[in-house]
Amino acid sequence: MAEKKTTKKAAAPKAEEKKATVKKAAAPKKAAVVVNAENAGFKAGDVYQALAAASKALTVKEIAKAAKISEEETLLGLGWLFKEGKLAAADEKITLA
Repeated sequence: MAEKKTTKKAAAPKAEEKKATVKKAAAPKKAAVVVNAENAGFKAGDVYQALAAASKALTVKEIAKAAKISEEETLLGLGWLFKEGKLAAADEKITLA
């Protein structure tokens, strides 16, 4: 007698077993900092004015917030001012020289 082969049919996935595909939102692109003499000079002015208004030593993050510019732009301005000898640094804080 020939045996009959039994095949199991795969059960359809249940609704709760289905994984919903979630689309990830694209990360916002950061604006690139333009590095040229004119822009560096303007950012240096922003940094200088923020430090003068505070009249105390500030961190890079505090300077960026006070000047309303990004931390990258703050670093660009700080480099300019350090090169001119207008700044002094101590304990991760920067002040006018």
